Amino acid sequence: MIDLHTHTTESDGRCTPAELVARAAAAGVTVLAVTDHDTVGGCQATATACAHAGIEFVPGIEITAIRDGDARVDGVAGVDVHLLGYFFDSTSPTLHAFLAEQRRQRIDRLRRILERLATLGIALDADDILRPAIEDPGKSAGRPWIARALVAAGYASNSDETFERWLERGKPAFVPRLGASPAEVISRIHDARGIASLAHPALVRDDEWIGGLALDGLDALEAYHSEHDAAATARYLAMASALGVAVSGGSDYHGDPSHGPAQPGAVSLPRDGYDRLVRRATMRATASGDETSS
Repeated sequence: MIDLHTHTTESDGRCTPAELVARAAAAGVTVLAVTDHDTVGGCQATATACAHAGIEFVPGIEITAIRDGDARVDGVAGVDVHLLGYFFDSTSPTLHAFLAEQRRQRIDRLRRILERLATLGIALDADDILRPAIEDPGKSAGRPWIARALVAAGYASNSDETFERWLERGKPAFVPRLGASPAEVISRIHDARGIASLAHPALVRDDEWIGGLALDGLDALEAYHSEHDAAATARYLAMASALGVAVSGGSDYHGDPSHGPAQPGAVSLPRDGYDRLVRRATMRATASGDETSS
């Protein structure tokens, strides 16, 4: 099994890197990428655990971009676009600087969400919720941290309910995200000698603009995902072929019963798809090397 979409406690996952790898090994995963949101903080520990478990490790990340202009979902401008990066240099100083700003904006957004909740009579301890990201700037804060605090405080029975009542787009505590454009994120991944894939495209609910991403250098579409049914998978396989890009795939495992599948490897990228990604990454890295040496 090849799972190229998982998360750890470095962002909104519930498993440490070691726990993630242990669960992946038990599930029979042979190739694993950790793709935490806007951070590579879990990559080294996951790589080490994978080496001990005999699992091939792929450095990965999930970076949030914002598609502005006329893009709107539920009447709110600025649509989140998640881009997966693979096979990049996780030590790239320019990538680290970019990600640090992404994480700072995440903390600011969560503070504003907590302020909105307070106006609704829901008082949560912002310092306690945000402490992991303040004490370790490599960690990436996200709305699931607030969701879990709401559940712990007795305001909801599970995380899904918190999003449905307060946190998702169009709800009383929702705050639109600030961030880089998809084209800039793709460029940042390429600058770090990696390849970029559009995460779970069916969740964006608009296929018309994906061709533009291909023109911006998108390398792949995540055709295989836990929230894609057979029809969606077939649609994005066909679209990837038409656009001349590769495909990626993974479970989007978070280790949270209310967020995604029960185990890593629940969705697997076929081996031929993975091999094509590797070839694409090799070509991209070679091209980047040529550019930097000229």
